Amino acid sequence: MSDIVLSAGVRSNLLQLQQTSNLINTTQTDLATGKKVNSALDNAISYFTSAGLSSRANQLSGLLDTMSNGISTIQAANNGITSITKLVQSAQALVSQAQQANNTTTQASLATQFNALLTQIGQLAGDSGFNGINLLAGNSLTITLDESGTSSVTVSGVNYSNANNAPLSVVNATNNWAAAADITAASTALTAALTTLQSESQTLSASLSTVQIRQDFTNSMINTLQTGSDNLTLADSNTEGANLLALQTRQQLSTTALSLASQSDQNVLRLFQS
Repeated sequence: MSDIVLSAGVRSNLLQLQQTSNLINTTQTDLATGKKVNSALDNAISYFTSAGLSSRANQLSGLLDTMSNGISTIQAANNGITSITKLVQSAQALVSQAQQANNTTTQASLATQFNALLTQIGQLAGDSGFNGINLLAGNSLTITLDESGTSSVTVSGVNYSNANNAPLSVVNATNNWAAAADITAASTALTAALTTLQSESQTLSASLSTVQIRQDFTNSMINTLQTGSDNLTLADSNTEGANLLALQTRQQLSTTALSLASQSDQNVLRLFQS
């Protein structure tokens, strides 16, 4: 190829045609990928900045799974507390009936029902776990809130699934509630248990609110990071389409110009033919 000599006009038009062809290939790649920056060769600053933003967005996306599981765990515990509260209220109704009863047979029957309810409290607490963590069976939960691991929420569990339902401190009916003092003691314990359950529910609600707020914040941050990354690399399909049409027109004109530039060489050839 080095032995072929081109005229200045032909060489100039050929160079323009080659440049136009390269631009067409680049534009077609942008349209195919949807990106104006496909590698560091296109724009190193935009490429690596976009990669950094996308990397952080991916890290935050991983945290969302942890937050979601944490929220579900807290909600499961709160559902358990709500149901235990209803059981305690049912137990209070039995106590009230026992206080109004006039014979030991009825009181003994109510005491048996009372003991059965207390058993259900422990069983219900044992069934209030999620994904292997039960905040009502003594487990604790730590939820990481940022990618550096410096921000987290720790939820301390309580154990309502033990035999004595501690820390509710509600024990089985003594003496089949034959004595008024036994019934009164049960009533007092149930009132204290409701206060404990309310306090625990408030603690869980506060932790749940914190994690949900952080979850919303993380979703917003991911959206911001992804938008910023896209702004640096994504192509405008309308602009790229218009560019391709203009380049194809230029290519046709360049081909015509190259043909015209070669006519002078063809005229010399006609001199030899004549």
